[in-house]
Amino acid sequence: MKGSLGAMRSGRLLATVAAASILAGGTVPALAQESTDTRLKKVEAEVRALQRKVFPGPGGKFFEPEITPTPTSPGTPAQPATTPVTDLLTRMDAVEAQMARLTSQVEQNTNRIDQLEAKLAAGPAPAAATPVVTPPAAAQSNLDAMTGGASAKPIAPPPAPTPKPKPAAPSSARVEAVKAVVKPQTADPGDDEYSYGYRLWEAKFYPEAQQQLKLFLEKYPRHPRGSWGRNLLGRAYLEDGNPSEAAKWFLQNYQTDKRGERAPDSLLYLAVTMKQMKDAKRACIALAEFGQTYAAEAAGRLKGLYDSTRNGLSCS
Repeated sequence: MKGSLGAMRSGRLLATVAAASILAGGTVPALAQESTDTRLKKVEAEVRALQRKVFPGPGGKFFEPEITPTPTSPGTPAQPATTPVTDLLTRMDAVEAQMARLTSQVEQNTNRIDQLEAKLAAGPAPAAATPVVTPPAAAQSNLDAMTGGASAKPIAPPPAPTPKPKPAAPSSARVEAVKAVVKPQTADPGDDEYSYGYRLWEAKFYPEAQQQLKLFLEKYPRHPRGSWGRNLLGRAYLEDGNPSEAAKWFLQNYQTDKRGERAPDSLLYLAVTMKQMKDAKRACIALAEFGQTYAAEAAGRLKGLYDSTRNGLSCS
């Protein structure tokens, strides 16, 4: 390795000497052409020697010299193709180009050798550290220390979710009782659907009444009995023990048509529902709006329900 490095550096020295020789003879008088030609041949010989010294080929052979005279193109018979000075300059240009290439290659090879020597001097790379694996017993001990020993206990799987019980099928007696409720048959089929829902509600068959009233509202959404149907559906939920669903229908009926025949009832029953759900603030809001919007009903048809709902509430 050191021998190769010495050869590279020697080659660089020869290249520098050869370049200095070219620069020294770069400008010569025309009368000293023969002397310059002799010196140029000497420089070319040194470059060839540098090629053999720095870049020997395999098997004892060497690279062929890269510097060759530039072939001259034949000119016209009346005028010579080139002059001796032109030939001399051409050969000097070729030598300078070759010297530049050799110098660059020597510097690159020297840099690579320096890097290789630095790596060898640094020694082999340190081996990667082997990760420390905590034995299962030690890991469990650490976990116990952090959890106060709770981790030593087996973790029980989460309990399976309790399936919701399916609604019990109506008894045969209830089915027969529902069948006993007669559905009206008049010239207004929409009114017949509502009236049948009302009869089921009146007989306290609340789930059946809810189903029938929803069917009526779906089939006849613009029927004059729509305000009645939505209000009665809310009451069917309220009296069936489902105030949250009842509140939805009361609010929807009031907002859908505030001038509907049962809009006042729905707003007042919304206050009743909020009071039942222990939401005094919303109950008071509904009562206040009812008293302002439907003052006639608050003092007349719905006065009893209005007063009983206000009783027990501290509405400002």
